[in-house]
Amino acid sequence: MNAPHRRGACPGLSAPMATGDGLLVRFTAADGISLGAFIALCAAARAHGNGTMEISARGSLQVRGLSMRSAPAFARAVAALDIAAADGPSVIVDPLAQDPDVCVDSTGLAAAVRHAVAAAQLVLAPKVCVVLDGGGTLHLDALSADVRLRAMGPVQAPRLHVSIAGDAASATPLGSIPPRSAADAAVGLLGVIAAHGAGARAADVLRSKGSEPFHAAVDGMERAGALPARAPVEMIGRHALRDGSLALGIALAFGHAHADALLRLARIAGAYGARAVRPAPDRSLLLVGIAREHAEAVTASLEHQGFIVRPDDPRRRVVACPGKPACASGLLATRALAAEIAPRLPPSRDIIHVSGCAKGCAHPAPAALTLVGTQQGCGIIEHGDSRALPSRHVAECDIVTEAVRLASRPI
Repeated sequence: MNAPHRRGACPGLSAPMATGDGLLVRFTAADGISLGAFIALCAAARAHGNGTMEISARGSLQVRGLSMRSAPAFARAVAALDIAAADGPSVIVDPLAQDPDVCVDSTGLAAAVRHAVAAAQLVLAPKVCVVLDGGGTLHLDALSADVRLRAMGPVQAPRLHVSIAGDAASATPLGSIPPRSAADAAVGLLGVIAAHGAGARAADVLRSKGSEPFHAAVDGMERAGALPARAPVEMIGRHALRDGSLALGIALAFGHAHADALLRLARIAGAYGARAVRPAPDRSLLLVGIAREHAEAVTASLEHQGFIVRPDDPRRRVVACPGKPACASGLLATRALAAEIAPRLPPSRDIIHVSGCAKGCAHPAPAALTLVGTQQGCGIIEHGDSRALPSRHVAECDIVTEAVRLASRPI
């Protein structure tokens, strides 16, 4: 195996993490961020950090380049903006509360879950996560979680399907509960995990004890099997809202942008009537409240600014972590390499992962092609993850040519 590195730190607003370019903070927006607050947030990232802002694969916002002195000032700036920032137990909700298909108040339920879990003072592994899916079009089936709560049934009497350990396809179903029981159920299920040690995950408990401890932890749960699969979701594009307007989904190239570019994005969106922005999974950003007749103009303006506005943009196929010099562990200039590789790729849906080291933070799952930084040079891994044994190594000057050659071969 490639030499393992520890993954698992979660740098919140109150607990920044040291990286190669200073301190990093991460927080999850519990709801949409008004345009005014988002503009001020970008200005704070520029004033207190190095201006680099990122959206993670799970939809969290990250700000880089802070210092020991500026990180507390940035946290105070965020608090003053009245942004609903969930800096605590990780509870991820579907990103569009105004989606006509959402059948529960997932934002409100998530707040109740966070409060209950924090009050229970459970000691959990940093990456332990709850997904609360309100049943909308922009579902969260692709995200892995320790606890999954997914709305199902009629709007008049919805229930939450409960499963553990995995994404929607692989999670183990437990049963269903009424929405009012969400907080108690989450505390019970996470309590089972916490009882097995501070580093435990739901999958660990499931392997060693089976599902019965989880069943016993939730009162009044009705047994239920797996839910039917849903078509994969695409965040980029136009999404209808209840009031007749749209949420326009765009993405940041390789998950990051400078605060100045995001300031321009917010001003363009505001000029066309957007009310808010919402960070979303898959490193995307939803512009909420765009009138249908303005959608094409906004799309064209943002494409001109370098944002990803079309699902088939080749930059979507290349996943890259910050790499060197931004990350202290990075052995490759990953984002520069990704920017060279993407425009030369043939049409395909295969993912190429460019990882600065073996941790594979940006894409822990296997990819069709993984380029990983090692002490021996750039490791080449086909159909594996960044921790697998590379089949060979190439010099830095040959990485782009070799990546394009391998990606262009017939399968």
